[in-house]
Amino acid sequence: MDTKKILFVCLGNICRSPAAHAVMQKMVDEKGLSAQFEIDSAGLGNWHVGQLPDARMRKHGARRGYAVNHLARQFHGATDFARFHYIVVMDAENYRGVMAQVRDEADGKKVLRMGDFLRDNAHYTVVPDPYYGGPEDFELALDLIEEGCRHLLESIIYNKV
Repeated sequence: MDTKKILFVCLGNICRSPAAHAVMQKMVDEKGLSAQFEIDSAGLGNWHVGQLPDARMRKHGARRGYAVNHLARQFHGATDFARFHYIVVMDAENYRGVMAQVRDEADGKKVLRMGDFLRDNAHYTVVPDPYYGGPEDFELALDLIEEGCRHLLESIIYNKV
């Protein structure tokens, strides 16, 4: 398997996308596939560039064994579309923001919605942003991210995406 490059994108790169980055990295590591994957995350906005993820997401992630410690960066369409095979967005707003930077049909085919990988929780079509919520919102986001990453990884390994 060639190196598969996955970029997770949310609004500010301080809650959902760095959590997905950490979750997917741990899943890949546990399967012994670290050399076959490159995982990163980014935000559409530049408000938090260079900052650690939200302290609440770091805390909730750590309880589950995840190192949610990626320094925030902004999504850059031309560079990121050229570098990554899969660009996974968390919600409809993220999808619109990423698709607005698509250069051609090939770029557009790289954009995936995390909600499409939610099978056990199919009533969710997005991973809701927990930023303005309480602990239960961070737990829900992590539940959905874990499920989505599990099915996404399976789909990549078995060439279904």
